[in-house]
Amino acid sequence: MAADGGRARGKGARRAGAIARLAAAGVGAMVGRSVLRTVLAAPGERLLRRDNFHGQSVSLAGGPALALGATAGAALGADDPRMAAAVAVAGLGAGAVGLYDDIAGARPEQRAAKGFHGHLAALRQGQITAGLVKILGVGAAGLGAAMIMTSTSGRRRTVVDVVLDAGVIAGSANLVNLLDLRPGRALKAGMTVAAPLASRGGRASGIAAGTVGAASALISDDLDERIMLGDGGANAFGALIGTAVAARGGRLAKTVALAGIAGLTLASEKISFTRVIARTPVLRELDELGRRRPEVPVQREREVPVQREGENPARRDASASPSG
Repeated sequence: MAADGGRARGKGARRAGAIARLAAAGVGAMVGRSVLRTVLAAPGERLLRRDNFHGQSVSLAGGPALALGATAGAALGADDPRMAAAVAVAGLGAGAVGLYDDIAGARPEQRAAKGFHGHLAALRQGQITAGLVKILGVGAAGLGAAMIMTSTSGRRRTVVDVVLDAGVIAGSANLVNLLDLRPGRALKAGMTVAAPLASRGGRASGIAAGTVGAASALISDDLDERIMLGDGGANAFGALIGTAVAARGGRLAKTVALAGIAGLTLASEKISFTRVIARTPVLRELDELGRRRPEVPVQREREVPVQREGENPARRDASASPSG
């Protein structure tokens, strides 16, 4: 009888967890769609329009919609108030500084500084670029969220835990932004990581579910080139995925994740992700899946001035590089 009662309680807990994850995903989707409609109808929406890699004018409204929707859903899915606060700091903080760079970084005087080295060079000349503000802001959001997060095991958190969590959160924000060069690419990549986390139990599942819910509600508009994420959306999306990874993993898992993130980020300085994807049949098919228009053939890329991958010019009007 006791065993039967234990199994019943276990089934009840799993059912309650599944319902909570569905609720988090639903809230993420509803808030994301609502914010998108509001921003698109706002009088100042024209300030958010940029030319994408097809030369079509597209709205950056997807950024605030994803940041607010995913943060709302993920916060609802968090398993305690402190974790919900960490989610809010990561998602809203990274999203806010990303949106600032989307807008302020579009000014001609800001567009010359590209990449980490470019922003540091501008700083040495006495200029604080929007990209540098974003870099520092994303780092601060990651650190703030890491300091708020509670331990997964109840043990005392150390400086090592905080540093690992902050690195995973901020690094994920930047890495997802590096992928935001074509319609739907960043959302597909992010959901590939977040969806498995959402399907499992544990404290990370609700955070991931809310994030996936918001992304799912916006991906069709992104694929159809009606909206783009910009730094505001991509940074927030990545930061929330990083928060879910940090909430679930132990030190070893987070160390491995951080090493992978760092490796891919460094590789992006030398290797074009877009070219690698275009030349790899499986990746190319997945990347183009659901898009309204096909990718430009890789041999024609030389006809269009393309900067380094980290500068993110192909998706947006020069304002939205992951590092500026």
